[in-house]
Amino acid sequence: MGTSFPAIAPDHAAFIAAQPMFFVATAPREGRVNLSPKGLDALRVLAPDRVIWLNLTGSGNETAAHILDSPRMTLMFCAYHGAPKILRLYGQARLHHPATDDGKALASHFPQYPGTRQIFDLAVDLVHISCGMGVPEMALVAPRAESQLVPHFERLGAEKTLQYQQIKNRRSLDGLPTDIA
Repeated sequence: MGTSFPAIAPDHAAFIAAQPMFFVATAPREGRVNLSPKGLDALRVLAPDRVIWLNLTGSGNETAAHILDSPRMTLMFCAYHGAPKILRLYGQARLHHPATDDGKALASHFPQYPGTRQIFDLAVDLVHISCGMGVPEMALVAPRAESQLVPHFERLGAEKTLQYQQIKNRRSLDGLPTDIA
């Protein structure tokens, strides 16, 4: 049985900051549930009830489509070494594009990455911690995002990245719009 908290405590924030990856889960009102791994220096705890994370261009854009349909979001962090632990953040998310005033303000919290697509702003209403004994103990070999994803979008350039988004990121697997203009 896990333990629930109404907000992110300082020790929760420290655990979150120490993890090299996290998972994001979303679902539309009807359709498929999406679960995606995320890496990079792309997540910030701004307050005990607020987390933002930077989303780079990928082969799909399920999270954006789901949040536009139903703002529910769960973020999950797992300890891969040391004491076992799983920490989940539950809440309601909003999507921001980096070119908007709100998006620019939020993007200032992160390094500038080529291929930046959206920033998600999660209003956290529940923190849940469970044992995590089913998570294997692992060592980080190398972060692929820094060695493969970021260089890919550097080579592609801004114009071709936008073209890619128009082809691959406008609709979800269920055909929902993603708000890519």
